[in-house]
Amino acid sequence: MIFYKQKIYLCTSYSLTVMSPILFDSAVFGPVKSRRLGISLGINLLPVNCKLCNYNCIYCECGLTGKVPGTSVLPSRKEIREKLENKLGEMMFGESPLDTITFAGNGEPTLHPEFGPIVSDVLFLRQAYFPSVKVAVLTNGTMIHKKEIAEALQKVDMNIIKIDSAIEETYLTLNRPSAADSLEELVARIKKFPGKFIIQTMFVQGTFNGIEVDNTTEYEVEKWVELLQSLRPQMVMIYTIDRKPAEKGITKVPESKLHEIATMAKKAGIKTMIAG
Repeated sequence: MIFYKQKIYLCTSYSLTVMSPILFDSAVFGPVKSRRLGISLGINLLPVNCKLCNYNCIYCECGLTGKVPGTSVLPSRKEIREKLENKLGEMMFGESPLDTITFAGNGEPTLHPEFGPIVSDVLFLRQAYFPSVKVAVLTNGTMIHKKEIAEALQKVDMNIIKIDSAIEETYLTLNRPSAADSLEELVARIKKFPGKFIIQTMFVQGTFNGIEVDNTTEYEVEKWVELLQSLRPQMVMIYTIDRKPAEKGITKVPESKLHEIATMAKKAGIKTMIAG
């Protein structure tokens, strides 16, 4: 368990015999080829030995969220700054290509208690080494109502907020939030966010606990498009699973279906990107 700010966050790790989750083993990882962000250098603000998140998404490549014995350590602000500067220096002198520096990793990055100061450090180093590179944050938006988080997010180039469904029941099934927040409350917080943002949506099909799971139905997509129109994001990124999901029975959506969904969003005037 991880202790900070009087709160306890639970994380989970699994052996390779259980769904083989993918965990990043460093505070700075990559660069990797991202389906959405090009050549991306990752910033992992979570422990390297387990997933730390307030969601428990059934499709997550990092595995399930749950209890784990022992103590896991969050990377410090100093560690992140030093590792990022070393990597950016190495890449600059090696003339390596880079499109994005991305806060991602083993869970929800905004849970780190020094998220705001770390964002400032990353922006400073970006300007010093790769001033044309964008800084992105992949987030579930659950902490966006907190003043210090909102202020930090307003500084970055790309706030990419997850919303996988406009229907409460589907949201709870897909994302399984640990907090008592409803989808309605999450949407209300996003609408109050004063900065620009992108919505990302994971489309999946299959079964979970004997129940059909499919956020690609005509009704689901119609409600999703209506929600996007009310949120007015800069763009929506739609994609499907690329690796083994946390729960069995969840399957990849055909690229043809993603194109159908994208067409509906575009007809509603929403800029759309597909990552199959």
